[in-house]
Amino acid sequence: MGICGSTAIKRDAADAENDTDFSKAYTLDHRAELGTGAFSKVLKGAKRMPDGSSGLAVAVKCISKTAELKAEDIASLQEEVAVLRSIDHPNIIKLYDFFEEKKMYYMVIELMEGGELFERIVKKTFYNEKEARDLIRILLDALAYLHHRNIVHRDLKPENLLLKSPYNDFDIKLADFGFAKQVNGKSLDTQCGTPGYVAPEILKGTKYGSEVDMWSCGVIVYILLGGYPPFHDDNHAILYRKIKAADYTFEPQYWEQVSDDAKDLIRKMLVVNPDSRLTADQALRHPWFLVGDHELISRNLTSTLDTMKKFNARRKFRGTVRGVILTNKMAKGTF
Repeated sequence: MGICGSTAIKRDAADAENDTDFSKAYTLDHRAELGTGAFSKVLKGAKRMPDGSSGLAVAVKCISKTAELKAEDIASLQEEVAVLRSIDHPNIIKLYDFFEEKKMYYMVIELMEGGELFERIVKKTFYNEKEARDLIRILLDALAYLHHRNIVHRDLKPENLLLKSPYNDFDIKLADFGFAKQVNGKSLDTQCGTPGYVAPEILKGTKYGSEVDMWSCGVIVYILLGGYPPFHDDNHAILYRKIKAADYTFEPQYWEQVSDDAKDLIRKMLVVNPDSRLTADQALRHPWFLVGDHELISRNLTSTLDTMKKFNARRKFRGTVRGVILTNKMAKGTF
């Protein structure tokens, strides 16, 4: 589901201030727009208190019921809401409320005021392997929680790792469950995700399950330690061929300061055969997580920061777009 700021949406959002269930429960700040996309916008809001004062600050995704909103978009929205209602984890964004009204859907979600994790990292002046490991442990713990409940996220990427506060580097939340799905084994076949992070089995058009999240997580681990993505090419056909072959390297000028245990974890996550790929539980038991803090603190990744700054600038320049349905060419196996 995209987020957009059309005139029609602005009018409909204003209508919410009339006597609706949503407007009885929440207020919207139309001056505080947090995001935009195809059919909706995200605004800052607040819980209405009985005395008329403002309570908990929230983010509200206002989705316009336009003619362009397809049945599959609505089904995806309903799936996202069902998934978020079924989970409660300190490192997964919370859904507080959901309203369906005459012209709009409203998703009331946890307000994340710290921005993207990667944006915070590149502002650091010092960075070490222990800091990276702490972040990765948090992400793996959230994935283990989801996978135990047979939920697959399907769109893990830097844009979806958000910070709750501008002042805490480790209060991270996994966000954007627009592609999340209940899964029973390898039962999914929809080709979705984001180029560069998508798993080989999705590109090959085979049935898949929660293992796809572990591949995407492996890509994120690689970036957090090396500063750049393992698979990169402006030509998507070449990019997808590299992914399907797990064609990546640890270039010495970027990886000499990273421990062998960390590289071993990546090798065991970026495995083409999903049955041989580490699960989240297995990854959390990897020897890297048993290495003493002092040893990893001594592994200075400040040079990784410089590389990551360049990667992050390119990523932002290309635009933070939502996970995309992969091309028909790919679906037909052209790649």
